[in-house]
Amino acid sequence: MLSGKHIVLAVTGGIAAYKACELTRLFKKQGAEVRVMMTESATRFVQPLTFETLSGYHVSVDSFEHSWEIEHISLAKFADLCVIAPATANIMAKICAGIADDLVSTAVMAMPCKTLIAPAMNTVMWRSAANQDNVAALKSRGFAFIGPATGELACGDSDEGRMCEPEQILEASIALLCPKKDLAGLNVLVTAGPTRELLDPVRFITNRSTGKMGYAIAEAARERGAEVTLVSGPVSFSKPSGVEVCSVVSTQDMYDAVTALAPDSDVVIQAAAPADFTAPQIS
Repeated sequence: MLSGKHIVLAVTGGIAAYKACELTRLFKKQGAEVRVMMTESATRFVQPLTFETLSGYHVSVDSFEHSWEIEHISLAKFADLCVIAPATANIMAKICAGIADDLVSTAVMAMPCKTLIAPAMNTVMWRSAANQDNVAALKSRGFAFIGPATGELACGDSDEGRMCEPEQILEASIALLCPKKDLAGLNVLVTAGPTRELLDPVRFITNRSTGKMGYAIAEAARERGAEVTLVSGPVSFSKPSGVEVCSVVSTQDMYDAVTALAPDSDVVIQAAAPADFTAPQIS
């Protein structure tokens, strides 16, 4: 399925680096050409020779290793997809902040292609406010994520933070490189999030809907080629790229927007959670 595709696999310094060996093999089995780049820390877990044997290419670690080519630019030109697996909190923070102080962070900054990030770290690190801010920012910029999964971690804990299995990362990579476009030509209307019904200028009735499901549906429809309009109540995260968003507040606002947009839509998916009651008058 990946015949003729070029993948750059970035391996960073986590114990899950050993899984990247199997991922390299799976990419090759699907017909892809794979070039591996590693951080210096990653080489403490797996030797570059292992990846050279599996990929058939020299493994890049040092930006200045070859004087006849600019290493990070040559990798960027080669790649149809960049996969970072495992991705540490450190590398995600660097990419988010635009820091390019080693080969991997510099090459990722130069990548014009899609990048898939497979995080792997301790649960506390994954859930830390700084890391979650970085993840949210990277997603808003178009970086794709898979995981982390829940399971046994290297420290002995069993919780969220485990890198997804190589087979799962392979499937996600195939989906990015060979996306379905079976909704091309269709106009899809999606509703998402809660609504707010004012009681007075300060207080309102609402519910705990986050809007995540509706936003995920809208993004999935966009990825499959549809022209997507998202009617969204108040939510706490960024608008998805490539989707037209109509922001509303009250249930009546949502009703009016959907009623106006529905006649021009081929598909209407109502994932919002409108408030159940409206005050007879606002004090």
